[in-house]
Amino acid sequence: MQAKVLTGPQYLQEGFNIIRQPGMRRFVIAPILINLLVFAGLIYYSITRVHGWIDSMISWLPDWLSWLQFILWILVVALMVLIFLFTFTMLCSIIAAPFYGLLAEKVEVYVRGEDHFPPFSWGEFSAMIPRTIGREMRKLGYFLPRALGLLVLSFIPGVNIVAAPLWLLFNIWSMAIQYIDYPADNNKVSWPEMLNWLQTKRMTSLSFGGITYLLLMVPILNLIVMPAAVAGGTVLWIRERQTN
Repeated sequence: MQAKVLTGPQYLQEGFNIIRQPGMRRFVIAPILINLLVFAGLIYYSITRVHGWIDSMISWLPDWLSWLQFILWILVVALMVLIFLFTFTMLCSIIAAPFYGLLAEKVEVYVRGEDHFPPFSWGEFSAMIPRTIGREMRKLGYFLPRALGLLVLSFIPGVNIVAAPLWLLFNIWSMAIQYIDYPADNNKVSWPEMLNWLQTKRMTSLSFGGITYLLLMVPILNLIVMPAAVAGGTVLWIRERQTN
């Protein structure tokens, strides 16, 4: 019988359930430790720089519009948070890519009940490193020009008011791509094919990316959300592909 197709938030919830299984926990520890180190480093860097960034971004405001300073300060802080989350996700994904690829493999075996991947060995894991990091570079080539375009908009007076919601939409779509791509890559689905397929599942993908992004904004919890999103994205990939 065909497995039930879920909504985006339900896929993420299933991802949380899967990584808590005894056989899965050892594949989650390394990514969580990497996430913790990157998160701590970015928090420290942001705290030392944030006030200077905010002052420079609102310095263009003339005196007669000083009453807007508080509103702009809130918008700029929101923008900084969005940029922080994007940077955090990208750095963690690049550094932990081989571990996420391995986790996606094990989740797929768990969900399908059959194993068509090579038996685990350190040699196999080492071979995954250039492939998974290369795929992350391909994602970066997709994300970075769009992120830079939004960053430029963020520094244009007046226009930067709309930068925060655009960052939000971009981050939600990026989360869907980021975590659903791991099982696609493991199954040797090309980047263009994966992207085209994802666009045919746009609403499910966006709801999955949206709830993932929302939970990534919660400190400490976000360290666990990323491996759960890998697991949930793998379940989404398997179930939604069955409906094609």
